[in-house]
Amino acid sequence: MKDENRTNLEPVDRERRTFIGAAAGVGASMVAPGVILHAVEAAPRATSVSSDVRWGLAIDTAKCAEGCSACIDACDRENGLDLQTKPKPLSESKWDQQKAVWIRKVKLQDNQTGRITNLPMMCQHCEDPPCVDVCPTGASFKRADGIVMVDRHLCIGCRYCMMACPYKARSFIHEALEGQLTSVPRGKGCVESCNLCVDRRDYGEESTACADACAAEGHNAIVFGDLKDPESPISQLLKALPTRQIREDLELNTGVRYAGV
Repeated sequence: MKDENRTNLEPVDRERRTFIGAAAGVGASMVAPGVILHAVEAAPRATSVSSDVRWGLAIDTAKCAEGCSACIDACDRENGLDLQTKPKPLSESKWDQQKAVWIRKVKLQDNQTGRITNLPMMCQHCEDPPCVDVCPTGASFKRADGIVMVDRHLCIGCRYCMMACPYKARSFIHEALEGQLTSVPRGKGCVESCNLCVDRRDYGEESTACADACAAEGHNAIVFGDLKDPESPISQLLKALPTRQIREDLELNTGVRYAGV
């Protein structure tokens, strides 16, 4: 019986391998309506994710320009958030509250001096993430390299993580998605948030979409890098400028630090 089953499966397996090989050999192949495979020049990682690095961001709020949305726009394009469309029954105000947002610009005011600071707020990639603690399925998890993520295959949409996050950094997908990128799969009924452009990490790229966009605008307010490497640009910035964590009182040891707050 075992030999017979193996014989029946072999032609199917060969066809599957042939299809995958053909799809990988072209620049872009449509495999289903609305789903396109794009070839990439960089090779995926050949080694497992390591705790030898910890990815993070340092943000100099003195360089963050009021009214600038370059980091948000770049994040939206990188992750397909710009492909979201408002359902017809929803009002604009309701849609603004409901649509997925991975980065948002916020203003903080010092109660003593009245000074107002502009800064981008995203997932803070905590060393001890509350979202992971409350997730009943293990969908919220932290990689060895410090990136906090959501496994959409395990997410049941309970939104406990959204309630636990002190930064309001996560979004819930209410509607079915018609347009999305193959590199950033998303789905109705799941929670999602900034993942530090994890697909770039796994293909050996050195930056994030938000940092690149900020630099292109000439602001250079966002620096990405390895917090464990004392020679990395982010570590050098943290040595040069006094920085703080948002909600330091929670002792979460965030991977995102802010100067000028």
